[in-house]
Amino acid sequence: MRNLNQFTRFGFKNGVFSFIFLLSILTLFLSITTLCIFYPQNPLSFSNSFGDQTTGQGGSIQLLDSIIEKLVDHMRAVENSTISSGEHSELNDMRLKHTAFLAEILGLAGSLKLSLTREKEDFHQQQRTPSTDTHPLSRSNGSLDETAEFFLTEEIRKYMKIKPNRLGKQNFMGANGTFMSIGHACFSLKEELEEYMDYDVGDFCKDDWKQAQRLMVLGCDPLPRRRCFARAPKLYSKPLPINESIWNLPDDRNVRWSGYRCKNFACLAANRTGKGFFKCSDCFNLTHHERLRWMQLNTSDFLIEEVLSIKQGEIRIGLDFSVGTGTFAARMKEFDVTVISATINLGAPFSEMIALRGFVPLYLTINQRLPFFDNTLDLIHSTRFLDGWIDFILLDFVLYDWDRVLRPGGLLWIDSFFCKNKDLEDYLDAFRMLRYKKHRWVVVPKLDKDGEEVFFSALLEKPPRPF
Repeated sequence: MRNLNQFTRFGFKNGVFSFIFLLSILTLFLSITTLCIFYPQNPLSFSNSFGDQTTGQGGSIQLLDSIIEKLVDHMRAVENSTISSGEHSELNDMRLKHTAFLAEILGLAGSLKLSLTREKEDFHQQQRTPSTDTHPLSRSNGSLDETAEFFLTEEIRKYMKIKPNRLGKQNFMGANGTFMSIGHACFSLKEELEEYMDYDVGDFCKDDWKQAQRLMVLGCDPLPRRRCFARAPKLYSKPLPINESIWNLPDDRNVRWSGYRCKNFACLAANRTGKGFFKCSDCFNLTHHERLRWMQLNTSDFLIEEVLSIKQGEIRIGLDFSVGTGTFAARMKEFDVTVISATINLGAPFSEMIALRGFVPLYLTINQRLPFFDNTLDLIHSTRFLDGWIDFILLDFVLYDWDRVLRPGGLLWIDSFFCKNKDLEDYLDAFRMLRYKKHRWVVVPKLDKDGEEVFFSALLEKPPRPF
């Protein structure tokens, strides 16, 4: 009987010791695992209690395997020490509780191993996907995240960093991620761009359209996208029907007038803005100025009707790259030609005016490549925009891009390009460089400048170029 009590006390002490020992191992392991999870890029090297050298998450899994193996061996030893239930029921109850405890610890260790294994697979998958560090189509291993780190505002960083495909493989375009681009001049306008991108995600954007346009004009184009709601006019009224909207001024409530000298369309139409207005000072005077344009020779060098007669029935779609309120698109609509108007808001709400009249405004600076595919447009028209202020090299790039999107046989209509008389031949050479067929070519003096400035207008046809 005394031997039985001694054995019972020994078994009890052994069970308590095993419990404390296993709990200590599990606590130590959880601490090490936590460190490995939070510092995956700097894995910790350590020696486990079994003498094996382990490193990082892979070593943690090896250590966990060793612990599971020890637990299983200990459970088997307890089971092999079974004593007859009829004689020693108290000791058997203790053994069963001890076995249940070991089984619970074993289950927790198994769940932890499964979690660690999944994290390890995810980590290796990220390592195999170069889109987190390099451009999706790059042939080098150089990191591009450094460009995002140049900025302090978190939204710019998030926007610029490469977005890997969630499936971890290339899409149908052959890219395994998306690289979000911004204009290179954004880096020299760091403070202005950071202010523009400083907002609360999901909230309303600041009324900062003027700052955005300034960034674009200065070369920070394209601007990054934003995750805030653009502000709209407070009392927006539905636009006029198309049969009324073309030749009537829109409702003043449909425009945000912040940043403009005029605060309504009547002020713009009367040209009462004073000094500092824009190049198209009469564009909002629809009744006395705009209605006559391109319909009478005293308002333009060429008439729409005679231009379209050169390519009878062939001109269907086109682009108007000008400063204007959509009147060219309105007149072309009368001849069943669809024209998109590209402009920016130079001192007045041109984009809103074009849209409210029922036409498509393309908010585009001269910095950007035209968003059209090669050889697709029948007509490009430009007036009051490409003038004598433009650099000759920049003009080359613009004209070559226009040539790219014009189809063979398409028309380029240069309307009232003005420059200083001394620069005329240099600019004419830029247009001659295209080697287009000349349908019209006119140079007239600018009457208010005593011959120092001239107007140049031309109607040119793109050749086929079969080779």
